[in-house]
Amino acid sequence: MENRNGSVPDIPIQELNLNENENAASAENFRERVDEMVGKVDQLEQRLNDVEHFYSNTSKKQSNTPRGSSILKDKEKQIASFKRRQQDASHRQAAGARRMQELVRQLGTILRQITQHKWAEPFMEPVDVKGLGLHDYFEVIEKPMDFGTIKSKMEAKDGSGYKHVREICADVRLIFKNAMKYNEERDDVHIMAKTLLGRFEEKWLQLLPKVDEEEKRRKEEEAEAQQDMQLAQEAVHAKMAKDLSIELDEVDMQLEELREMVLQKCRKMSTEDKKKLGNALTRLSPEDLNKALLIVAQNDPTFQATATEVELDMNAQSESTLWKLKFFVQDVLHAQGKCPASIGANNVNNSTLLNNNNKRRREICDALAKSSQKRSRKPS
Repeated sequence: MENRNGSVPDIPIQELNLNENENAASAENFRERVDEMVGKVDQLEQRLNDVEHFYSNTSKKQSNTPRGSSILKDKEKQIASFKRRQQDASHRQAAGARRMQELVRQLGTILRQITQHKWAEPFMEPVDVKGLGLHDYFEVIEKPMDFGTIKSKMEAKDGSGYKHVREICADVRLIFKNAMKYNEERDDVHIMAKTLLGRFEEKWLQLLPKVDEEEKRRKEEEAEAQQDMQLAQEAVHAKMAKDLSIELDEVDMQLEELREMVLQKCRKMSTEDKKKLGNALTRLSPEDLNKALLIVAQNDPTFQATATEVELDMNAQSESTLWKLKFFVQDVLHAQGKCPASIGANNVNNSTLLNNNNKRRREICDALAKSSQKRSRKPS
C-alpha cells in the first residue's frame, strides 16, 4: 500500500527488535492498522475515481473553453448564485405550466367550434367498425382517433394526458386524415373531413405564433436548467475534491506515523547490512536511484540529491532512513526479478560513492537532469 510520500513496507518480523510475545502482539497491531487504512484508502480511491471521471467528461465538453483565473472566478460566482437560480427555475417551471394550460384552453375553444359544425358528427366517437361492416378498417388505419378520445386525454388527471398543445393538434389532424385515407374522394365522409381539416388549419395558424413563442421560451429555460444542473454537479464534486484532499492528507500523516512506529521497532542495521544496501543501490536504474536519493533528502535537508556527483555516507544516516532505503530497494529489485533472498554483501565502504565510475556518473547526471522538472509533488 502506498501513500504520496512513499510506501508502508511489509516488514519481516525478524527485523523487529522485540521478544517473541512482543513480536506477535506488535505484528497483529500493525496488521490491524494497515488493514484499516487499506479499507479507507479503497474508499477514497473509489471517490477519487468518481471525481476524476466527472472532470474528465466535463473537460471534454468544455475543451474549447479558455482556462485561467478569470474563468475560475466566474465559475465561483455562478456556483454562489446557484441556490437563487434554482428557486427561479422552479418559478419558471410553474409559470411555463400555466402558459401551456392557457394554450390548451385556447385550442379547446377552437375544437369546440369545429365539433359544433354540422358535419362533425361522424368524427365525435370511435368508428363503429363492426356495426358498419368495415372488415378491412384496421388494415388500412394504423391508429384510429376521434374527438371523444381527444377530449378524454385533455381532461385526464392521472398523467396520461397531453403534455404539449402540438400533441392535441396532431391527433385532430389524424381524425380527418384517417377518414380521407379510408374513404374515396367522392365519398361524403372524405369531403366532410377535408373541409373540417381546412377550417381547423386556418384557426390553428392563428394560435401557432403563441405556440412557437412558448417553445422557444421552453428551450431557453431548459438550456439554463441544464447549465444549473452542471453547476450543481461541479459544486458537489468540488466539495468532494476538497474533502478528499483533506482526508488524503490525514491518511498520509497516519501512514507516516505508522511507518515511523514500525521503523523504530526495527533492529539496528549492522555494518554488513549497510554494505549490502550500498551494493544494491548501485544496481538501481537511474530513475529508481533518483527516488532513493529523494528518500535520503526527505530526512536530511542538507543532502543534495540533485547534485552532479552524489556521495552517500551510510554511517551518517538515521536508522529510519536506512530501513526506508532497504525496503525501497528490496521492492524495486524484487519487482524487476533481481532481488535475491536478502540483499547480498560486497566489499563496499560504509561511505559509498553512488556514481562509482564515469559511465554510472553520466547515467545519474542525465537522469537527474531529465527528472528535475518532473519530480513528484504533493497534489494540492
